[in-house]
Amino acid sequence: MSFTIIFYVFLSVFFISASSREWWESANYYQIYPKSYADADNDGIGDIAGIKSKIPYLKELGMDAIWLSPIFNSSWKDGGYDISNFTMIDPLFGSMQDFDDLLATCKANGIRFILDFVPNHSSNECEWFLKSERREIGYEDFYVWHPGKENPDGGRNLEPSNWRSGFRGSAWQWSEVRGEYYYHDFGVAQPDLNYRSAAVVQAMKDVLRFWLDKGVDGFRVDAVQHLFEIDVGPDGNYPDEALSGNCQDDPDSYCYTNHLYNQNQPETYDMVQQWRELLDSYTDSPRIMLTEAYTTLDNLMLYYGTSSRKGSHIPFNFEVLQTINVNSTAKQLKIVSENYMNHIPAGLKPNWVLGNHDQRRIATRLGENRTDLYNIYLQTMPGHAITYQGEEIGMEDVYISWAETQDPAACNTNPEIFDQVSRDRARTPMQWNSSVNAGFNAGAKTWLPVGTNYKEVNVAKQNADERSHHKIFRKLVQLHKKSAFRDGIYEGGSNLDENIYTYIRSDDKETYLVALNFAKIEKVVNFSTNFRDLKPDGQVVVASLSSILQEKASIKTHENVVLSAESGIVVKINAAPCIFLSILTLLAAIFVHFINNL
Repeated sequence: MSFTIIFYVFLSVFFISASSREWWESANYYQIYPKSYADADNDGIGDIAGIKSKIPYLKELGMDAIWLSPIFNSSWKDGGYDISNFTMIDPLFGSMQDFDDLLATCKANGIRFILDFVPNHSSNECEWFLKSERREIGYEDFYVWHPGKENPDGGRNLEPSNWRSGFRGSAWQWSEVRGEYYYHDFGVAQPDLNYRSAAVVQAMKDVLRFWLDKGVDGFRVDAVQHLFEIDVGPDGNYPDEALSGNCQDDPDSYCYTNHLYNQNQPETYDMVQQWRELLDSYTDSPRIMLTEAYTTLDNLMLYYGTSSRKGSHIPFNFEVLQTINVNSTAKQLKIVSENYMNHIPAGLKPNWVLGNHDQRRIATRLGENRTDLYNIYLQTMPGHAITYQGEEIGMEDVYISWAETQDPAACNTNPEIFDQVSRDRARTPMQWNSSVNAGFNAGAKTWLPVGTNYKEVNVAKQNADERSHHKIFRKLVQLHKKSAFRDGIYEGGSNLDENIYTYIRSDDKETYLVALNFAKIEKVVNFSTNFRDLKPDGQVVVASLSSILQEKASIKTHENVVLSAESGIVVKINAAPCIFLSILTLLAAIFVHFINNL
């Protein structure tokens, strides 16, 4: 092979790899909880028209894609996750025309549109369930039914097994209409679909096709690990779960038993792969799948698929969310992060999820002073970044009283313990400005109370402030778009101090140093101790609110640097001019021009 050919091959790999990246790779995703984002008709509940009005904001924020929690027709027993009709927009949010208008607005603004897909269960008001309950032909096995175990004392049969519901109590509910029990992994009003039925598999694929044909760019798949339960044994019964040894004083709790028989069954991964094949059949533009599974790291990797059959594009990474808390050290964060990255299949990218509609907010769960640190981390680590609405301004949890509580997971408890499990705190209205109801609407009410600090913590004020969480977040998103972060390497430094996390992100053109101080006191560090080949000069490009080092400050990486308490910085390292690389760049430009004009 001649030198010329080798040179051209090198150039094609060196300069074209980033341009061949698909839209979804190492992107920024923004979760919208529709009831709480923006209320256009002032009825107290967010709606599709409200979301549409905020698309310019999301474009300016730099988001690549949005995904919406369910907006489908629902019986509203679990915040829209109890779906009555999977292809109908709930009138609470608007009409199908409103949906089409929102989708068109997203496309016009270059924002990809991702819907929630809730495959595990439907509402017990869904037509499918009502037909199955009546044993109508074609629907007899649409749900997980069982007659129960014979009662030695006579009367109604006993429950099929000791399985617990995620919303407390038994996971089995008796149907007087059918004379059998149905299984519900979540609320009583959310019967589980039976994926051992070919009719169910086809029906749910038809749901996906319906929305794909409308032009959506993909789906976030809810609670995917619950999709299958172990099949009945030779005796026609389900096995009891072993007691976990946890929550033994509370037998109604989900943690009272293990969950070996109703989570992460082998068939689940096959179903995800079937959905991937369906998505890949749409060749006009990549349609993607993000899957939610709170499970072990080894199980999580299985959702990616195999070498021969692809699975989820982005199996959500909850490692940090589940293990890191307000008292965690930088060393613990580094260990958790790198352990996760070491498990990722070759050629695929990590993803980072620090919050969502089911979790306490970052500022509350991890510390208000650390809001910027975690947003720096989110946007500068390799791979995909997923942000829940309001985290860009450091919104905090809002206390919701027992009387105001709407989350069924909390309502199924009692006034003494409800707040321990309530998800309402993180679902309160988005805080847009300091006007009535934080700008969420101009009406007389909001479905959940607005945060009491909304006049200080809102988008408009933080846009006007010289420095704010919001402005830092926007700069980080733009930084995330650079190839050093989207395609570059990650090099973690050894822990100089258990509360200091440092790492390098770099490509062939740029090098950035990230330094996060999780200590409640300032720390003095010398970055060359960790990174001996690091060039000596740099400039701060992003700094947290608490940082004594401001943007544009010069840094000497081989000298002592003071990091303020609970502060973080991103430093661009000044590289010496490289004549060889400059020549390569020029030749590459000539080569690309030559190819384009062949």
